[in-house]
Amino acid sequence: MAKGNISVDSENLFPIIKKWLYSDKDIFLRELVSNGCDAVTKLKKLAGLGEAKIEDNPQYKVTVSVYKDAKKLVISDNGIGMTAEEIDKYINQIAFSGASDFLAKYKEEDKDNESKQIIGHFGLGFYSAFMVADTVEIDSLSYQEGAKAARWICDGTMEYEMTDGDRTERGTTITLSIAEDSEEFLDEYKIRAILNKYCSFLPTEVYLETPEIQQEPEKDKDGNEIEPEPPKPINTTNPLWCKKPSECSDEEYKEFYRNVFMDFNEPLFWIHLNVDYPFNLKGILYFPKLNHEFAGQEGQVKLYNNQVFVADNVKEVIPEFLLLLKGVIDCPDLPLNVSRSFLQNDGYVKKISAHITKKVADKLKSLCNNDRENYEKYWDDINMFIKYGCLRDEKFYDRVKDYIIYKNLDGKYITLDDFLAGKEKKDVYYVSDEKQQAQYINMFQQQGLDAVILPTLIDTHFISFIEMKQNDIHFHRIDSELAATGDEKASEEEQDKQLAEDVKNILGDESLKVEVRSLKDTEVPAVILLGEQSRRMQEMYRSYGQQMAGMADMFKNEFTLVLNKSNALIEKLNVLNEDDKKLLAEHIYDLARISHSPLTGEQMTAFIERSNKLLGRIF
Repeated sequence: MAKGNISVDSENLFPIIKKWLYSDKDIFLRELVSNGCDAVTKLKKLAGLGEAKIEDNPQYKVTVSVYKDAKKLVISDNGIGMTAEEIDKYINQIAFSGASDFLAKYKEEDKDNESKQIIGHFGLGFYSAFMVADTVEIDSLSYQEGAKAARWICDGTMEYEMTDGDRTERGTTITLSIAEDSEEFLDEYKIRAILNKYCSFLPTEVYLETPEIQQEPEKDKDGNEIEPEPPKPINTTNPLWCKKPSECSDEEYKEFYRNVFMDFNEPLFWIHLNVDYPFNLKGILYFPKLNHEFAGQEGQVKLYNNQVFVADNVKEVIPEFLLLLKGVIDCPDLPLNVSRSFLQNDGYVKKISAHITKKVADKLKSLCNNDRENYEKYWDDINMFIKYGCLRDEKFYDRVKDYIIYKNLDGKYITLDDFLAGKEKKDVYYVSDEKQQAQYINMFQQQGLDAVILPTLIDTHFISFIEMKQNDIHFHRIDSELAATGDEKASEEEQDKQLAEDVKNILGDESLKVEVRSLKDTEVPAVILLGEQSRRMQEMYRSYGQQMAGMADMFKNEFTLVLNKSNALIEKLNVLNEDDKKLLAEHIYDLARISHSPLTGEQMTAFIERSNKLLGRIF
């Protein structure tokens, strides 16, 4: 038996603390199972080089066993195993890494980059076991002929014991005596959830078992025992993103989406990433149906390292706007545990992020050019994502700006260039609420004018962005003053001026502008117009939430009440007595307000009382 102290280089002590002290406890299981997969990968590599003898058709696996009564958790593999000397090097001397040593040794012989599939940091990752265990035991038998089994035991201090082990099969068994404050890790369902989270796609089969629980054998109707089904691994060893796109069917993509994200609404389409140079990157990004309001909406893009789950929605690797999507990204060259500050400043990470952005833009371009019909079908669901992407990433905007389409009043999808073709002034009129602004749409169409539909909150930000990028383009809502004016000019006649002044006095609102014009729609007595910029500023402040909502009140809407002198009711205002004139003017004003926005409770009560009075006079 040998005793000693674990050797830790001082420069390596603090990285250990930083890696594990603030990590989620459950990471320990990811590390230990990943190390087991590494051991199998190493053995396969050596066997392929003829340096290791293995049995025919071996079933490589990692087994996690839960002993709740004994308060033990056991992780076992049938991989490369370790000798006592290797345990001393890779475990006792934490400054070394078994994975990096192995990669360095076989780098020149690894023409197919198979060794890069080695995941771990055997040594550092192993010590995560002490986050949940009082005592950790290793029992290992190396693949090398004539090797003896070795046992290593440590109680979490800097002291350890090494003796001969009793393992008779090649591989390594790690036994954790779970600490009292970590007994939740003796729950089978807890362990299964952790394995499903981190290990669902590991390249070696992973099994979970509870040997203490004796299952009664099932029997058929004649009382004969039914042969139990062989246990199934908890993981898929060859996930869809590791295959070539040409090897995957549409149904496989959809099934993978359902299984991974538990979303039974079919994705609109997807992008399969498969890059070997200048960096190694694989993955699948799905475009789900997005809500019209993106605030609070979050997708789920999972980051993997060689099929080991690292984290959800790591915006340093995945562009922020792509986090509205769902998908998986596998970056083998990223470390399993890495600080956000490292990712923010790493040039390799930035290249990966830029490449992902480019591939998404290329997909949208291809759809628009080659599958326009489906692109238009998708547009209502994906335009939120595209516009948000343009706001967050100008390079993305530059790549997709020619493929941004708008639905016009006829329901056709056109580009901004199509809408402005042949027009001297680059004014773009838009509708934010088709139902509320229906009257304005009718008036617009009667004048032979067109507008685009922009119904979402993000559109307020997006049109400001477009105006900034293209200075000669200006957006006006269809009920804004410029839009509704059309070719009509405010009347300069004294009678019209007097009527406007009388109505303003009746309504008693000094801030309200009143004008008299002749509109083509004779059925409409009046409309409300409002200033585009003040309204847009109000909406933008309100979009930032409760804290900024008060700022919106600083920008009062500049309302203008336009009286249509082509309407019979407006003509009567000039001949009615004062009481009837007041009654009709107030009612016309409320009708104009209703077509613009809902009345308050008090306003609606007054409107109903006035309506009843008017009906009583008629009948």
